Amino acid sequence: MGSQTPLKLPVIDFSKPELKPGTSEWDSVKGQVRAALRDYGCFEATFDKIPLDLREAMFGSLKELFDLPLQTKIRNVSNKPYHGYVGQYPQIPLFESMGIDDANVAEKVEALTKSLWPQGNPSFSKTIHSFSEQLSEFDRIIRRMVLESFGLEKHMDEHMDSPNYLLRVMKYKGPESTETKLGLSSHTDKNIVTILYQNEVDGLEVQTKEGEWINLKPSKNSFTVMIGESLYAWLNGRLHAPFHRVMMTGDKARYSAGLFSIPKGGYIIKAPDEVVDEEHPLLFKPFDHVEFLGFYYTAAGQKSESALKDFCGV
Repeated sequence: MGSQTPLKLPVIDFSKPELKPGTSEWDSVKGQVRAALRDYGCFEATFDKIPLDLREAMFGSLKELFDLPLQTKIRNVSNKPYHGYVGQYPQIPLFESMGIDDANVAEKVEALTKSLWPQGNPSFSKTIHSFSEQLSEFDRIIRRMVLESFGLEKHMDEHMDSPNYLLRVMKYKGPESTETKLGLSSHTDKNIVTILYQNEVDGLEVQTKEGEWINLKPSKNSFTVMIGESLYAWLNGRLHAPFHRVMMTGDKARYSAGLFSIPKGGYIIKAPDEVVDEEHPLLFKPFDHVEFLGFYYTAAGQKSESALKDFCGV
């Protein structure tokens, strides 16, 4: 086993200036995206539309945010699970996160900023909003490519308008140990697409379909893209939603930011007829994502091997 080459995710380059719908470059990248999401459910992406100085400013903002006193951070509240401040959990003591709903909308970011810094913090607001706005454009490119690759153009407008964006920012304390410690438990995302960006401290692991864990080591210039169960269900299982976790070692903190495209409340996820046939029978009944999350966070949903299957499986 020791002599085997470690598994790596496909790396896809979105930085080509001629990457526009209808071009040969677009079609080439589109094919790579579909293959990677089918085989792994995720890939590493280079996307240079977000300048390096903004990425570096992002990590400065995250450190500033998590260095706030606990009594300030808990002002980040939400009635949606994992959208507000999360921390102080004994089972995942290294993990802390905060959510910023509609982080691609300047007014929403400003409102959260004022709740944490009543005196204002313009550089924080500008950094968070600019990063999220540009990453949301990347999300739209990925989803457009996915729909085109399945011949689902007639559903494009409806699908593109279906999500809101949540920016979830995360900090994992270094365990100050050479032993590997759990940072975040194994799970699948429940949203549409997740785009993650991290500092130089690794820890994210993705499980292959065969059950092997890949330790991801993205470069500082790349993002990790993965799909969640909402897109998996909408495409009737044609792509793979991977289990992933965070395992920490050493003494450095890991900071990461994830943009999640999440179906709007009331939007019904229903597989289009084009992805259902004899070879691919319907897997899930139509469902509301918010209602599914309500089930997922019950005791039964948390114990379930597949909460989605138990909630709306055919």
